[in-house]
Parts: sequence; C-alpha cells; structure tokens
Amino acid sequence: MTRNIMAAKPIANPDLPPAPSGKYPAKSHVRRVAKWIAENGGPASGVIYLEGQSLKMVEDDDQATHFRQRRHFYYLTGCDLPDCFFAYDIASDTSTLWIPPVDPEHVMWAGMPLLPKEALERYDIDKVLTSDELKSGKSLVSMLSKQETVVLAIEDRADMAIFHSEALAAFNPSINLLWARKAIEACRVVKDDYEIALIRHANIVSSYAHEQVLRSAPRATNERELNAVFVMHCHANGCREQAYGCICAAGSSASSLHYVHNDLPLEGKLNILLDAGCEYNCYCSDITRTFPITRDGKFTPESKDIYNLVLLMQSECMKMIRAGVLWEDVHMTAHRVAAAGLQRLGIFKSSLSVDEILASEITTRFFPHGLGHYLGMDTHDVGGNANYADTNPFFAYLRIRGRLPAGAVVTNEPGIYFRKYPLEAELEEGKWDKVIDREGLKRYWDVGGVRIEDDIWVKEDGYENLTTIRSDIPFVEEMVVSGLGGM
Repeated sequence: MTRNIMAAKPIANPDLPPAPSGKYPAKSHVRRVAKWIAENGGPASGVIYLEGQSLKMVEDDDQATHFRQRRHFYYLTGCDLPDCFFAYDIASDTSTLWIPPVDPEHVMWAGMPLLPKEALERYDIDKVLTSDELKSGKSLVSMLSKQETVVLAIEDRADMAIFHSEALAAFNPSINLLWARKAIEACRVVKDDYEIALIRHANIVSSYAHEQVLRSAPRATNERELNAVFVMHCHANGCREQAYGCICAAGSSASSLHYVHNDLPLEGKLNILLDAGCEYNCYCSDITRTFPITRDGKFTPESKDIYNLVLLMQSECMKMIRAGVLWEDVHMTAHRVAAAGLQRLGIFKSSLSVDEILASEITTRFFPHGLGHYLGMDTHDVGGNANYADTNPFFAYLRIRGRLPAGAVVTNEPGIYFRKYPLEAELEEGKWDKVIDREGLKRYWDVGGVRIEDDIWVKEDGYENLTTIRSDIPFVEEMVVSGLGGM
C-alpha cells in the first residue's frame, strides 16, 4: 500500500466562519476584578498594577525565545505585546497601558512597532503611554496622590521598586500581593460573550484541522506526519499558536495520557489518539479524537467496543452538565458507566455488581484522569480548585472541584486506556483476581487507548458544545475511508 502524505495541501478554507471582530473587552474585565475584590473583603480603592511578559533572548544567540503573554495581564488589557505595563486606578475608573517606545535599531531589523495612537485604537484602554514615561515614575503620580493608596500586584510578577522611586517617595503606597491574583483567577472562570466567541473560533479551526487529519490518516506512515497536518491547517486558517503540545499517539502509545514523542511508525497499529487544539488571540481549544488506521479505515470489533463505551461515558456525563451541578458527581457517573461497560465486555467478572466494581477502585486503572478541566486562556485554566493531595484515587487528578457556574467552559473528556504498566505486574501479583477476567482483558490490549474530548459552555439550563467535529463512528470511519481514495 502506497502512502503519500504530500497530498494534503496547506490551503486556508474560505468557508470557515470569520473570527470575532471588535475590541477585546479589557475594561469590563478590570472593573469585574475591582468589584470582586471589594465584595470579598479587599480594598475598595487603589491601583491594580500588572507587568506583561518581557521578551527573553536565547542563551548564546541573538534570537528571541518564543513569546507568550502573561494571561492575567492579557485579561485586563487585551495586549499581546512584550515588555508592557498596566495600571488601573479604581477610584477614577481609568486604565493606562505603557508600551515600548520606538527603538531605531529594532525598526531596522523588524519594522515599526505599534505606536501609542495605534494601541489606543486597538485596545480597550483609556490611556496609552510609552514605558520610558513609566520608569521615571511621573506618570503614576496622579494615581498615587490620594491618601492611603494601595497598589494591588501579583507576587513575583512585577518589579515594585518603581513605587519607591524618588518621584513617588512622598506617597509611600502600601503594596498588596494577594488580592489581584485571587480576583483575576476567580473572574476568569466565568466567560463573557466575547471570550466565548474566541473559544468558539479556536474550536472551529481546530475541528477543521482534525477533519483534515482524519482524511490524511491513510496516507501517513508516522505519527509526526499527522501532527504536522494538524498544525499546518491551524496556521493556514489564522491560528498560528497551539494551545498545548500535540498528542499524536498510535497503538499502545495512546495509553500514555500526555504522550509527547509523536514519532513512531503507524504500521501494525489499530488506532490513533489525536489530542490537539489551536489558540486564537490567547484563547484555547482542546479536542481529542480517536480513529482507525487499519487498512480498510474501519475500527476493529475490539476498538469499536471501547470507542462506543467512551462515547457512552461522554454522552451520559453531557446530560448532567448545567450550572450548579457538582463536578464530582459528573466525574463519578463516567466511572459508573465505565464499570458497567467493561463488565459487559467481559473485562470485569460478571459475578460482581457495579457498586462492588467501583468499591475495588479498579476503574481508576482504566480511566485514571479527571473527566475534564476549565478551558480559557490556558488549556488547564485557572479556578478549578483541584486537590492533588486527595487520597481518594477517583479524585486525585480531578482538576475541577465543586459546582460549575454558568458561563464557565469545561472539557468533557472520558477515556479508557489499556496501560500495561503497572497493571500487568499487579495482575501477576494477583491484586485484581477478584475483579478482572484476564482472558477477557487479553482481547483489548492492542486497542491502546480511546479518549473523546469536547469543549462545553455551561449554561443555566444546560450546555452548548463548542466543538464542531462529530465523533460518531459512521462519521469517523467515513472521513478516514475518504482518504483511501487517493491511494
């Protein structure tokens, strides 16, 4: 069989919906943060001060490292430029952004930077100055001229020496390093309509890229080729950044949850698990699909068994998602469905009840991770209140604890994995003799792992799935089989 991955062409799809337009609503975000601080016992006035990420150089080279803006800074500014500063005077409701001044040498190499006038038009900010004006301290005088001014900053994320400079010595503001971070992380959990539009667009582009990977699967010979197809189509359609490192895992590699190698041959493998999502204007998508790479483009009976079980886990959990639901309950529903399903397939002994299977904790060997996490400017977004010290194996890796609020975005990503380590050693020790049917399990080792993941917008009365690529078996197989046509 001849495989030719070059048949995939890096051409943007003109039929994809346009990206959101208009300014990022930074001013409403900083107002929300200030209000949250006041309502939760913090200062009702003062100055919120943040510094953006600085540009760093590669060691022993004159090239800059890849720049990634600090997410808390972006949330209050919408500014993705390096070496910037921000202050918000709560009392006067005035936001100020300082951007780098024009450097003639930089212009020679990289062209003109954004000018203050242009930044004022681009960002939802009241005033834009250059950073040389900040360093003198003079542009902060009006904010600190009130008595007992508090500066709210994030520890280890700002150089507070400027507030003790000669120009500001007379004001001697108090520095608070607790409230800003706490408030921003609480506010970031609930997304406004503009943020949802950004996540939706990242999902649209990522879903399209996933579809192209499905079509390219029959022509690929190595995991890295499909990784490249995904990134290529994201970049070609306006999403240059990846939200996280792509997981492109074939065969038994799919049993590693955050597999990183992406370089193994596909020959002889049954399926691929592709966990990949692009980023649009600092907002992430996070999508996983599992699909066959067999010669006929169809799932084997064993792969189909596990795929259908994971699909059922996801759909049963999906029915529960709405504002106020306890996430631990949703997560345990996935485990209960997994226990019943693996028993039905002959992997767990038929003499046991589902409750007895769960009491043994064996499902944590096949579904070891949490059901999902918050999604936003970070893939594993802030505000989940995870407790990784929890001794309960069902919850040790659960990234969200408590009730879901309306406006949050969560991933729903159950999976079933056949991890030989440490399960095989435990089986030899007899640890699971009362639970696992070893002959039934033997049929499924080659499946590797199946995960299905969508990004879900939580609403008062339910949810909306922001992920647009389908996951039903007829669609998945049809997409893969369509790629066989050019071979």
